Amino acid sequence: MAEYANKAIACSIYNCANHCADDGFCGLKKIQVGTHENDPNQEECTDCQSFAHRK
Repeated sequence: MAEYANKAIACSIYNCANHCADDGFCGLKKIQVGTHENDPNQEECTDCQSFAHRK
């Protein structure tokens, strides 16, 4: 689990290794947001490409 909660990046993905569970924020200084679509036009088309599965 991340030790530093970045209050500028809210996060609800609890199984991410970068998630600060006690605070509901990401522990990274910055994240990369991308898409899995050729022409993204909905919220569901975007992805946090900084996601790392918590083992």
